[in-house]
Amino acid sequence: MSINNTEKYTKLIKEEAHRLGFMSCGVSRAEFLEDEAPRLEAWLRQQMHGEMSYMENHFDKRLDPRLLVEGARTVISLTLNYFPEHKQSDPGSPKISKYAYGRDYHFVIKDKLKQLLEFIREEIGEVNGRAFVDSAPVLDRAWATRAGLGWIGKNSNLITKKAGSFFFIAELILDLELDYNDSIATDHCGSCTACIDACPTQAITAPMVVDGSKCISYFTIELKGSIPEEFNGKFDDWIFGCDICQDVCPWNRFSKPHREPLFDPHPDLLRMSSADWEDITEDIFREIFRKSAVKRTKFEGLKRNIQFIKKT
Repeated sequence: MSINNTEKYTKLIKEEAHRLGFMSCGVSRAEFLEDEAPRLEAWLRQQMHGEMSYMENHFDKRLDPRLLVEGARTVISLTLNYFPEHKQSDPGSPKISKYAYGRDYHFVIKDKLKQLLEFIREEIGEVNGRAFVDSAPVLDRAWATRAGLGWIGKNSNLITKKAGSFFFIAELILDLELDYNDSIATDHCGSCTACIDACPTQAITAPMVVDGSKCISYFTIELKGSIPEEFNGKFDDWIFGCDICQDVCPWNRFSKPHREPLFDPHPDLLRMSSADWEDITEDIFREIFRKSAVKRTKFEGLKRNIQFIKKT
């Protein structure tokens, strides 16, 4: 493929990505993530994944996209904003993470990725590739950083100067050669430790190191058994996920409301009071969270979380 074609195709793909509603799009060469290998190994060795045993699987695939897609040449990284225009109205009610307000992002983004891949095949020709949204062994933040979409902050989230960190990351891994001129973003956290200082469970053990087994999101979503009593009183009313380390990040003052109607919440969700949450029935749960990521906890899991924060 000529240099002119790689530039042309890269431009074409980025334009279509923006048309589909993605906030940003960058490309990087598909290769082994040499720097990330020892970090991932150390994180697993220290049991920071808790009961998330799936993190131990496919170690090699997490580090090399060429093992996921035969003949892979390129990783296209994309971000999609989910910052809501309105938040939960009762400051004293149980809280859910803003990313879960609307439709489950896995389905919303996967649909957009399929459209983008179809566009690539129509415009460029036979291209082999796969779409990934947070549900396969892909180190999305590492690839997004390489593609120039942001830097990894001290809370381990990808951050951008223009939009903060309230966005999803997704990938297309293709056997198509593209133009790899996207420069890696520089770190702009500086000496700030707002996220480290604010974490009530002290899950951020060092800059860019999060002990998943201490994270409120882990306890409220991933953990299937009882929440350890030692964390009683430390959840700050979070019952699904946690936004504390993002809410305190100075860069998130630049967050702007998303433009994706599917991420708009169920009309009753933001109005729910503390009493509404305590009295929630399985029927109401199914109605409000019918197509939401909150379904992942199931009704009993959400009730467990609500009861845990009410112990204090």
